[in-house]
Amino acid sequence: MADIIRLLPDNVANQIAAGEVVQRPASVVKELLENSVDSGASEIKLIARESGKTFIQVIDNGKGMSETDSRMAFERHATSKITKAEDIFSIITKGFRGEALASISAVAQVDMRSRTADSELGTHLKVAANVVELQEFCSCPQGTNIEVRNLFYNIPARRNFLKSNQVEQRHLIDEFERVAMAHPGVAFTFEHNESEIFNLPASTLRQRIVNIFGKKYNEKLVPVEESTEILSIHGFVGKPEFARKTRGEQFFFVNHRFIKNAYLHKAVQKAFEGLLNDDSYPSYFLYLELDPARIDVNIHPTKTEVKFDDERAIHTIIRSSVKHSLGQYNIAPSLDFEHDQQFVSYPKSGSVEAPGIYIDPSFNPFNKDTSQKSTIGGSTPSFKSGSNYQRPESSQSREWESLLGQIPEMPETKSEQGQLLASNEGLANTRKTYLQVGGKYILTKHSDGLILIHQRRAKERILFEKIVAALRNRQIPSQQLIFPQNIELNAADFALSKEILPKLRALGFDLDEFGKNQLVVHGVPLFIENAPVQEIIENIIEAHKDFNDSSEEEYQETMAQKMAKVAAFGRGTLIENPAMANLVDELFASKSPYHSPDGKPIIVNLTLSDIDKSFN
Repeated sequence: MADIIRLLPDNVANQIAAGEVVQRPASVVKELLENSVDSGASEIKLIARESGKTFIQVIDNGKGMSETDSRMAFERHATSKITKAEDIFSIITKGFRGEALASISAVAQVDMRSRTADSELGTHLKVAANVVELQEFCSCPQGTNIEVRNLFYNIPARRNFLKSNQVEQRHLIDEFERVAMAHPGVAFTFEHNESEIFNLPASTLRQRIVNIFGKKYNEKLVPVEESTEILSIHGFVGKPEFARKTRGEQFFFVNHRFIKNAYLHKAVQKAFEGLLNDDSYPSYFLYLELDPARIDVNIHPTKTEVKFDDERAIHTIIRSSVKHSLGQYNIAPSLDFEHDQQFVSYPKSGSVEAPGIYIDPSFNPFNKDTSQKSTIGGSTPSFKSGSNYQRPESSQSREWESLLGQIPEMPETKSEQGQLLASNEGLANTRKTYLQVGGKYILTKHSDGLILIHQRRAKERILFEKIVAALRNRQIPSQQLIFPQNIELNAADFALSKEILPKLRALGFDLDEFGKNQLVVHGVPLFIENAPVQEIIENIIEAHKDFNDSSEEEYQETMAQKMAKVAAFGRGTLIENPAMANLVDELFASKSPYHSPDGKPIIVNLTLSDIDKSFN
């Protein structure tokens, strides 16, 4: 049998190896930004076009590279960070594998200029598919300027797997935010398609968070500070009332390196236990400092997975630290006696006199001809016939009289009683009585028991089908607002909103850009005219971050679901009986009345046998 095992060509091996490091444009951004941080740069600028698919540029003022180092940087497994395997467990830099530039140059066209402080001229290199096409001296400022063009130009199949520009842009922003938040002392700038998204000066950690996520975050942050023998922890957590329905603002950093760890995430969630709803996620920005020998960062090429030698102890410290901070800063409901309407303060000025008691000795309650007089505080008008006095009615008495007026008078004869029973039996099939339970459920009866309806999910289902039908017919009725509403977004969300502005208008929103990181809304879809506009816009933007618009039908259903969820009844909403009847009628007229758009049950059927079992 002939030999069949042979060595792969270098270019093929490099392209296969590059797939582990460079998965999308965001991977390139991460590696280049981390290299700039490792170079000691104080200013780093990122420029991208078409979400990094065609152009990525990173400029820094770091220490730069010599001619030899510039050439060696593109060789695989060439690094200045370590010299032996044991160095991995004392590493403090971001990179150490020596694979970043080699992997990037294997799947893209790279143009780099770099100069050290003690050199008059820099080095200019052009590399494509791991082949050096040009190397020469050039005039350039100190630091490194590297351009990456036409990512995956030599692997078309890999390029076809890239998502939409909106999704890829979101990944670019994510990587930029992670590096920028890990190093608040470094100034960062991010430009995308000739538009500046971020301009972050060197600042404190709190200022860096506010500059990235918006001014409103300044009031949301609760400081966390703790130091132990195992580790020291500092950072911020968000107040419970500002928790969001979606993930995204949860950050862990270990020795200034962003990590993902589900076990540590649960530690923060346990600290918020009892303060958040089950469907809410707390925001946190936590920085862990510990001995590099106690962690292993060499788990995955992305280096976002880290192994701890005592993960259980770190979990406990994080939970206790966050819980202590929440208690220390009084993150709990409190009574405000000055603003609570139940506590009324009266002025203390002036003299206070006790009410006097006056007795009329001539008053005889048994004498009908004698006008009635008051025994307290003087006389009152007579109540005998012919008097013009009318007793003032309180609102409570009027409510009772209105309720009593709705009760039909009992028939006096048996024949009349029979007629009433017959009429009630006839109405049993056409009229139903509805009862609201806990402001959340609607209870009604049927021939075999009771029906319990989740009113918020029922409204979601009704709105969802209306919005989907309108989207597919491309006829979204819009309601103009009496007063236009301004919506302030963080820089990342605002950049994405500009990209999807035509889609937002197609959904029935009449809105425009209004200053930096702001939108002005003039009109909203008619179905959600009374819903919180900002929350709906934020949910739609959040849905676009991870949505690939390959399917128009899927896109319409996703957007309709987000809009319906926010526009539906809030928890504890009280509605009248006619409104309940209309809601139930619309629900059973829908295509799928038994499940909400996200698949949760709407109706629970309680049969008589189920009820009987509860009493056994």
